[in-house]
Amino acid sequence: MPVTPVLTAHWKVPGIWTLETYAEHGGYSSVQAAFDLGPDAVIKMVKDSGLRGRGGAGFPTGMKWSFIPQGDGKPHYLVVNADEGEPGTCKDAPLMMTDPHSLIEGIIVASFAVRANHAFVYVRGELVHAARRLRNAVAEAYRAGYLGTNILGSGFNLDLVIHSGAGAYICGEETALLDSLEGRRGQPRLRPPFPATHGLYNSPTVINNVETIASVPFIVNNGVEWFRSMGTEKSPGPKIYSLSGHVTRPGQYEAPMGTTLRELLELAGGVRGGRALKAWTPGGSSTPMLTAEHLDVPLDFDGVAAAGSLLGTAALMIMDDTVDMVPIVRRLTQFYAHESCGKCTPCREGTPWLVQILSRMERGQGDPRDIDTLTDACDNIFGRAFCALADGAVSPIVSGIKHFPEEFAAAAKPRQQAPSSNGVAPGSTSALAGAH
Repeated sequence: MPVTPVLTAHWKVPGIWTLETYAEHGGYSSVQAAFDLGPDAVIKMVKDSGLRGRGGAGFPTGMKWSFIPQGDGKPHYLVVNADEGEPGTCKDAPLMMTDPHSLIEGIIVASFAVRANHAFVYVRGELVHAARRLRNAVAEAYRAGYLGTNILGSGFNLDLVIHSGAGAYICGEETALLDSLEGRRGQPRLRPPFPATHGLYNSPTVINNVETIASVPFIVNNGVEWFRSMGTEKSPGPKIYSLSGHVTRPGQYEAPMGTTLRELLELAGGVRGGRALKAWTPGGSSTPMLTAEHLDVPLDFDGVAAAGSLLGTAALMIMDDTVDMVPIVRRLTQFYAHESCGKCTPCREGTPWLVQILSRMERGQGDPRDIDTLTDACDNIFGRAFCALADGAVSPIVSGIKHFPEEFAAAAKPRQQAPSSNGVAPGSTSALAGAH
């Protein structure tokens, strides 16, 4: 499925992170175009384009913008979620690092559309170099008059803050991110009320992913039909797919929404060493795993959902036929147990128990009842927490047992320990008989 690069078109241009080079390649042209259209027309254009959130949920972006109440007398805020912490997800960091002005341009247009005069980019704490690049680009944009007061003589004012988080995965959840921005411990909020009416500082707030916002200038410049010419009817436009794991050439591959893993693997040189594909995640570690049977599933929101998983952030972790699934699932579950914020009992208490059971199975000390225990625990955790972290924690377990039942069944049987040289099993008290 051929595509002319859009979001990644300039990633290899030397110095594209500077405003001078970015402007030479048409940078910031959508700002004046948006001012000429007006806020409502920009929102309508984004809504008609069918752009859906690239952060995982896939919610229609224009519809989210239209939820912001107008004439309410409150300040409006735009918050860009750049807290990229999902294992396997690595698309936003190179975009911010390589082409930061494309994000800033999108922020200006989006802020104008939702009538926000303050915008924030919440960057994952570990992305030190990306944050530095962004701050330098923001300073350049202020000097050039693209940020600050009366931008391009339009009367529109916008201040942009780059905020580095403290490295907590939970802050990728939008309401936990807002709490962190406000200086509190990052924990999910009870909803409703929703951020569209009661977000940052209890005011109307739009929260979008980096890739979503960076797509907006292209829609304004090229039009709705151009954007819809790529991808599928319900999931139009280009998408950055992140391939990692057992793949010959891991990295970022931009392709239309609906591209299949088979096509992406051809671009990436196939599974490493020519081995067979065993399992893969379509959207990062929190999405249910798929198998080689799903090579031709369209990688858009609806296609992946029909296959029993989620597109998420389109982070495809590839696993070949050498992989033992029980240790893989244990490691992923351990990540979520470690990153749980502790607010919800099912997540706080349940995930460590899942890790303990899987670790015991991995050591060869499984019990035939472990599969039922794991399944029952996952059923009691799924959907019973404030945010989706708990759901993500059980996804590897449930999908692993579903697709690889024989491996989990084998691990649920205690392995026979080899006898020692004196014919007595290690750890047996009989070895000490007569020692006194």
